[in-house]
Amino acid sequence: MIPISSVVFSRFTWSNLSRNQGCELKSDHQVTGTLRRPSCRSADYLVATTQGNWTFRRSGFWGSGTEIVDSASHQLIATFKADWGGRGELRHSDGQRYHFECKGLWHPVWTVTAEDGRSVFELHTRERYVEVSNAAGESDRCLTLLVMFALYRVQQAEEDAASAAVVAVIAVS
Repeated sequence: MIPISSVVFSRFTWSNLSRNQGCELKSDHQVTGTLRRPSCRSADYLVATTQGNWTFRRSGFWGSGTEIVDSASHQLIATFKADWGGRGELRHSDGQRYHFECKGLWHPVWTVTAEDGRSVFELHTRERYVEVSNAAGESDRCLTLLVMFALYRVQQAEEDAASAAVVAVIAVS
């Protein structure tokens, strides 16, 4: 994997892994990180990057929140609380906060902004790319974590939509 610092201020792309088990984040056709499910029954995702390894696990009564745990130290490093309408806030244990928002129905774009309102990046789901803002200013480790977490949120949204479709089919039957 290549370090994210060599690709900041550019675009990332990603592709899904086989059997809907996660995705790979790439820059210039080189892998910068992977987001994988350890098994089809697991709700957790494992993230491996040059900047660190993390576990993303659902939390909360309805599973709408997420805890991010450092895989090496097993320490909780961030929590995510979802709001209505595709919004939410990621709060790091050091107090940093980032806001996630999904806009658009047919071509959804996930926007991540810092607490001070600075744009960090936009993730374009249909076109499968991430465009990092020139004014991002986040550390490599933080930016890597944010991008991988945004991909995780996309995976969660797809899983939730598929579950809702199955429930709707069963209800109509």
